[in-house]
Amino acid sequence: MTLTFDPNTYCHLLAEVVPVPIETESEYERVLKVVEDLTFKKDRTAEEKALYKLLVILVEAYEQQNYPMDESAPHEILQHIMEASGTRQADLVGIIGSSGVVSEVVNGKCSISKVQAKVLSEYFKVSPSLFI
Repeated sequence: MTLTFDPNTYCHLLAEVVPVPIETESEYERVLKVVEDLTFKKDRTAEEKALYKLLVILVEAYEQQNYPMDESAPHEILQHIMEASGTRQADLVGIIGSSGVVSEVVNGKCSISKVQAKVLSEYFKVSPSLFI
């Protein structure tokens, strides 16, 4: 099912959030809270998906400027997302493989395949590029 984008609904969301380039830590915290809420919201609307993408761009720009860091390994990103969302390894059994496969992937003993990255991205509603 393709979601229909409603510009009026999107305008209302923009008016609620008022996205602007992030220049202060308090603005960063405010926008990050909205991003986190949208990240874990089930059944996001087309308008919410568009707002989410916009806010992520703003947050990433601020973080790159103010919190530069080394690239994280895909399994470390997976561990972080799992922790933030309260997901256990057992929750991923059957989604990306057996309990042994899940354990190896989460602990970085084997790399995340493209198929697993796609499934994980759909499960956590994030970009598959995080896991590759």
